[in-house]
Amino acid sequence: MPISLDLLRSFLAIHRAGSITAGAEQLGLSQPTVTAHLKALEAAVGRPLFERRARGVLATAAGDELARRIADPIDTLQGLVVDELDEPVATTVHLGGPADYISHQVLPALAGRLAEGLQLRTRFGLPDDLIAGLLDRSLDVVISSTRPRRPGVQVTPLYDETFALVAAPRWYSGTPVHTPDQLRHIPLVAYAEEAPILRRYWRSVFGVRLTRSVALVVPDLRGVLTAVRAGAGASVLPLYLCEEDLRTGRLRLLADPDLPPLNTGYLAIRSDAGPRSPASLLRTVLLETLR
Repeated sequence: MPISLDLLRSFLAIHRAGSITAGAEQLGLSQPTVTAHLKALEAAVGRPLFERRARGVLATAAGDELARRIADPIDTLQGLVVDELDEPVATTVHLGGPADYISHQVLPALAGRLAEGLQLRTRFGLPDDLIAGLLDRSLDVVISSTRPRRPGVQVTPLYDETFALVAAPRWYSGTPVHTPDQLRHIPLVAYAEEAPILRRYWRSVFGVRLTRSVALVVPDLRGVLTAVRAGAGASVLPLYLCEEDLRTGRLRLLADPDLPPLNTGYLAIRSDAGPRSPASLLRTVLLETLR
């Protein structure tokens, strides 16, 4: 029997949002209405499309296959309707991410786009807070230093960053260090009291836990770079942030491991963002320029 487009739109909203309630909110419909749409569609196709969970729903194999088949046609149809009605499309995109990466990498990459009509608003923060902003719709695009694992979020790897243990020349002994004991006399600088980047480097490169306290905490890696460059001590920084100082000699590489720590950054948008939405368009630009 024919299947109403409303049923498919409700199904796709649930699939993208990861819950019936969130899907209903996105469509501007009541939860009972969307629930009824889903039951009618499952009856029409003769199989369950979601497994009900305590928090949200999980698509079955049949649900994932149906979503794959209908997503592009429905998004295209929606775009045609918007164009036909000549509805205004928001051009301001709200982007969240790490302060250093957005300031050092993203803003230079997007500078030329502002003259083409892009309107950008940025917010700095930690991954969990930024993803919460994405889901509550105060942010449209998030760059995250950890992989988000939340329903309703579409995630794509964006960049790989290599980390380097660096200090001003006054702290360089002339040969690379191989054990943390060789660094005992050098103060450590970190962007957080827990020193997560330093701790990861110690485990990965030296094979031991970091047991020292840091001498200076600066909640911005650009500030860490400035302090280290001035001779405050040593720190572990993303290579993109300090490679110019290494090239010019303002900083020295204290260790040279065969496999330096590597971290992947991710680009996240809401799963319900259409292919022609400002969020999706900015996502495409970032992938083209920064990947």
